[in-house]
Amino acid sequence: MTQEGENKSIQKSTLAIHWDLFVAFFRSGIVSFGGGPSGIPLIEAEVVKKYQWMSLEEFGDLVALSNALPGPINTKLAGYVGWRVKGLSGLLIALAAVVLPTVVLMIVLLGMLARFQDQRWVRGMTQAVLPVVGVLMAQLTWSFMKNAKKGLGWTISLILVGLSFVLMEVLHVHPAILIVLTLLLVLLKPSKKAGEHN
Repeated sequence: MTQEGENKSIQKSTLAIHWDLFVAFFRSGIVSFGGGPSGIPLIEAEVVKKYQWMSLEEFGDLVALSNALPGPINTKLAGYVGWRVKGLSGLLIALAAVVLPTVVLMIVLLGMLARFQDQRWVRGMTQAVLPVVGVLMAQLTWSFMKNAKKGLGWTISLILVGLSFVLMEVLHVHPAILIVLTLLLVLLKPSKKAGEHN
């Protein structure tokens, strides 16, 4: 009897975790207007702040690696977090939650927008979302800057921001190339401790 109760408790908690994964990625996927980058702060709010499945540092690393790999960032984030939290079943649920609602909405909304595309309210609706997306991105940027400051300090963090801006905006270097180069630099650079032992 006791073991049965424990099994029900474990099953319920497994179902609850799957439900949390679905809700987290459904919520972030359904309101991430403007594509992948606008969804990152929403996913961070669910994964780091609400459910605490990973720390901000781990999430920052995940975003950096996701940007270096091909494919939509929201699905990569959902897939990894789902896998980490609940294995293959978590991966599938998180992916379904982030993809299916958006696909259904795209079909419905694109049909409506195509019908009313010349209306002023349609243009106003799509333009009104842009400032909100800008604020979401600014919040995420500030969170990452504070996190980078802890490890690198303000001076190096600001130098890296300036250098990245020049490379991406002036020289038009693809962001994925910068991320890969940064990762290689960190991996190939000897640690201070290794230098001290020599």
